Amino acid sequence: MTDGIAWLAEPQSISFGGYSVTLARGLGIEAMAARIAASSQWSKRTVEPVGELTGDELVEALDSEYGDVWDGIGLRLGVSGGWTFAVAYGGWFGEFQHDPAISEGGAEVFRVEYEEENGKPVPPAFHHHRDGRTVCTFNLHLDDSWGNGQVVGDAEVAQRVRELLTAEGLPDHEREDREVHRTSLRVLERHFGLTLPRALVLEAPLPAFLLAD
Repeated sequence: MTDGIAWLAEPQSISFGGYSVTLARGLGIEAMAARIAASSQWSKRTVEPVGELTGDELVEALDSEYGDVWDGIGLRLGVSGGWTFAVAYGGWFGEFQHDPAISEGGAEVFRVEYEEENGKPVPPAFHHHRDGRTVCTFNLHLDDSWGNGQVVGDAEVAQRVRELLTAEGLPDHEREDREVHRTSLRVLERHFGLTLPRALVLEAPLPAFLLAD
C-alpha cells in the first residue's frame, strides 16, 4: 500500500497556496534540484543547500533570507520507492517552464502543480516528460478555463490516459472541481505508478535547497 498522489487534491495538502511536485526516475537529488532550477523562466537560479529541513523550517528559512517567504523559492527533495521527488515552497507560482529538457539523458519526469489560491483561477496541471520529449500533458479539471482542456501528447500515451479518464466518467463539468482533480490524480497514480510519501513530505526533515537568483 502506497500513499499515491491523490492526497494532493486535499485543501492546502502541503502548504498554503497549492503545490508544485516533481517526480523522476533516472535523476538523483542534486541533479534534479539543478534541473528544476534551470527550468526557471524568469531568472537564472543557483542551487544553495541549507541542510535537512521540514517544510515549516524551510518556510522559516525563506522568510529569514528574503524578508517574505513569497519572495524566495525553496525545494525539499527525497527518494522513495524508486522515485526521486521534489516539493517547492515559497513563491514558485508561474516560475517554472514545463520544458521536456528536464528529462534529457534518459530520465522520466512527472510534474503536478496547482496554484490553489490563484483567483483567475488556474486549474491543476500535469506534465510528463521522457528523455527530452513531452509525452503527456493536460489540466486536471479537464475544462477550457485555462488553455486547452484536452489530454495531449504522444498518441499512444495520451489516448490511454484519455480512456482511463473516460472510464471514471470524466470529463464531467457538473462534478465539483476538487473531486475531478482528485479523480484525475488517482488515474495518474494508478497508470504511471506515481507515489509521494505523505509522512516524509509533511513531517520529516529532508535535503533542502534555496533557488537563489
